[in-house]
Amino acid sequence: MPTPAKGPRMGGSPAHERLMLANLATALFEHGRITTTEAKAKRLRPYAEHLITFGKRGDLHARRQVLKRLRDKSVVHTLFAEIGPRYADRPGGYTRILKLGNRKGDNAPMAIIELVEALTVRQQAVGEAERARGSRIAPTKAPTPATRESAVDLAKDSPTAAAVAAAPAAPEPAEPTSVEPAAADVSDADVAVDESAGAVTDPEPAPAAEPGPVDGDETK
Repeated sequence: MPTPAKGPRMGGSPAHERLMLANLATALFEHGRITTTEAKAKRLRPYAEHLITFGKRGDLHARRQVLKRLRDKSVVHTLFAEIGPRYADRPGGYTRILKLGNRKGDNAPMAIIELVEALTVRQQAVGEAERARGSRIAPTKAPTPATRESAVDLAKDSPTAAAVAAAPAAPEPAEPTSVEPAAADVSDADVAVDESAGAVTDPEPAPAAEPGPVDGDETK
């Protein structure tokens, strides 16, 4: 025994329910929006979106599956020629339900079910730009010497990066200065010249004079 679908039953039998859904879907595809009860709109929404998915496929088998449900061939042609291609880039969510309030008389909750508008060219361009921006690789920056503050900040994110950043930078080679060595060489040369000049000009010490004979010795 077949199990009935969950939800409120529309009509007295399953066949009556199928005919009601087919008529509601035909009116929706023909006019774009219809006003009905909230219960019927909720039952129609998955039924109509399933048919729109067939319209997006566009092959012969899909057309035959739709013709089994909808009897109006002009509406089926509209579904495959206009409605299906309109939602080629939309993965579902082809309809929306807007609640209106209660109907006067039986106080039944009413609602509007309508086909959503297709994405415009601008919306498609914006979506493609956002996807491209998300997949774009950020350009790498030139490495700069990391300070201790940046090393502390990097330590929170990556221990390896912190160790690299905290390593002491290699000292830069000092520029050679030619003035100081030249001055040192000149002073050393002057000292050497002065020493050599002093050695030449200084007279040799005279030999000590031998003591002469004393008067007493001469008399002897």
